[in-house]
Amino acid sequence: MLLEFDSDQRLWQETVRDAVGKQCPASLVRGIAEGRGEEDASIPLWQSYLDAGWTELTDPQNAVELAIVLEELGRATDPTPLLATLSQFAPLAGDRYDAAKAGAAVYQGVSANWSREGWVLDGTDAFVLDGDRAEQLAVVTPAGVFVIEPGPVRTRRRDVFDPVLHVAEVTFDRVRVQESDRLDLEPAAALALVERSRHIALMGMAITMVGACQRILDLALEHAKSRHQFGVPIGSFQALQHKATDMYVAIERARALSYFAALTIAADDPRRRIAAAMAKASAGECQTLVFQHGLQTFGAMGFTWENDLQFALKRAKAGELLLGGAAEHRALIAEEFDATRI
Repeated sequence: MLLEFDSDQRLWQETVRDAVGKQCPASLVRGIAEGRGEEDASIPLWQSYLDAGWTELTDPQNAVELAIVLEELGRATDPTPLLATLSQFAPLAGDRYDAAKAGAAVYQGVSANWSREGWVLDGTDAFVLDGDRAEQLAVVTPAGVFVIEPGPVRTRRRDVFDPVLHVAEVTFDRVRVQESDRLDLEPAAALALVERSRHIALMGMAITMVGACQRILDLALEHAKSRHQFGVPIGSFQALQHKATDMYVAIERARALSYFAALTIAADDPRRRIAAAMAKASAGECQTLVFQHGLQTFGAMGFTWENDLQFALKRAKAGELLLGGAAEHRALIAEEFDATRI
């Protein structure tokens, strides 16, 4: 596997970075966090992604190109449902996916029972990314995967660390759906679909965290160069140079593992299971270090609401809390390693 971008991928990265920088500035994110404006400012931003065709990056062979988009959106603290739609809903929905609609995935807590009128879904998933504003839901149950409209489903947005991230409690109270809403897959194929979809979700969350951590480092370096103490930039102090180096190394390690996970997905490589776990674990450990060092570089200024650093910090930390933390995925990696020794 080639672990460097080719010319087309570098051009794609530049194009996405330029577009996100113009369309999703820090002022837009701050405005949404502060509740300014009568309309949701993320709606026109979401429409711009639709117009650009970014929501059509659903082929697993385009996993690296998708990762490039998600890294830039993580860097910008993107407020739209693109992460949930492309990395969680679309892989489960398959040919039911509509590129013009936002989607969310319900991974756990829901049962499906057959009755003469069709299937009945019951249960609650307490933490569904973008579950409150999804136009379609992919629901994982022991009986298979259902792709449904959210009309009869109760949703409640939860208060979470990241003020522009939508996380919802999604409740199914005897929601009736038809057999046609269930993906027509054999049990083994359905399990394989869910497993592959989870790998994509983990890769997507990991590279989003990498983007947020890169933003923290960028802001910290900018501050270290412009802030003066004792007549010199604080960036000249060896202690801060060590912190910056540690952040850089942690980010590069997490980025490399995230893109390796994307490559295994694109190539349908059986290593994608362990690669996805490694990416999420490394991204989680990366955000812990970068969060601490980035905040310490700013000192008391890092705690103020006026500082844009907070949005990247919160996006990185929220990513660690979704889809399992670093410790959980390190345990999975250890189990896989032990299994190969038997």
